[in-house]
Amino acid sequence: MRVLLIKTSSLGDVIHSLPALTDAARAIPGIRFDWVVEEGFAEIPAWHPAVAQVIPVAIRRWRGNLWQTWRSGEWARFKQRLRATRYDLVIDAQGLLKSAWLTRYVQAPVAGLDGHSAREPLASRFYARRYAVAKGQHALERVRQLFAQALDYPLPQGIADYGLDRNRLADAGGPPYLLFLHGTTWPSKHWPEAYWRALLERMNELGWAVRLPWGNAVEQARAERLAAGLALVSVLPRLNLAGIAKVIAGARACVAVDTGLGHLAAALDVPTISLYGPTRPDLVGAYGRSQVHLCAEGPDAGSGDRDKPCFDSLLPARVALELEALLLSEELA
Repeated sequence: MRVLLIKTSSLGDVIHSLPALTDAARAIPGIRFDWVVEEGFAEIPAWHPAVAQVIPVAIRRWRGNLWQTWRSGEWARFKQRLRATRYDLVIDAQGLLKSAWLTRYVQAPVAGLDGHSAREPLASRFYARRYAVAKGQHALERVRQLFAQALDYPLPQGIADYGLDRNRLADAGGPPYLLFLHGTTWPSKHWPEAYWRALLERMNELGWAVRLPWGNAVEQARAERLAAGLALVSVLPRLNLAGIAKVIAGARACVAVDTGLGHLAAALDVPTISLYGPTRPDLVGAYGRSQVHLCAEGPDAGSGDRDKPCFDSLLPARVALELEALLLSEELA
């Protein structure tokens, strides 16, 4: 059986779709998936053994220059790739108009969420097969339920399996280290720099090496400030997604703000402390084994405000205590 999956973005959403593929592969021997995904995340689906072909799409980039996209032939080549393979089913796991529109170019039945379940109800009009999946659940579990209904197998019980091989991605050997994922998008999701510094000083005192990644000039400058004068703290070179995945996979543990890379750590089964301020982990938090969620408190915590800081109450001493306990539990396991 050959299925086309459409789940284009974001990084966290793409990662949350992986366990559904694991479920399907175990329930239906021989099933293979092709996956339409934003070009920036195209490496991730290829890590799953049930994925045969990754089909990159560039909706974000194309939207900014429609004329150039049409003139260059990129759009025509993308449509040609969609039509090149005969599929038994298309699953739109995004539930948005932009993802549903892409299904028009595939000659196969299309399955997706019904109008009461999709993020954008109008998207359900593009689907021949519509399924109800209750809201108010973690996004990862909702995708698993959609797949189970669309492909007609019983939903597996227990914690989800992302299907990724951490040992294959990680560098073999080398001294142990921690990874602090300090970069994120919203200003309000940033844990205060002084708090990061205090946590780094504590880990330095305990003899833990800590690595700091970065993705842009602002993050690089912050990482260099945080590492200044601390012998065991190092700033990584700029890495692509595959490179940072390798570093995450090799870490003994991570501390992360609410960021897509935190979801990648969970998918790779790396013990992680995730810090939540304006958001809450119930519906889209890091999901997996050895995942600890610490939430800020106060009137602005959990408000969803992109700009207003709300992390004052989540002090570095508490994070350090939780991290030390997590590391100890992993050593005793």
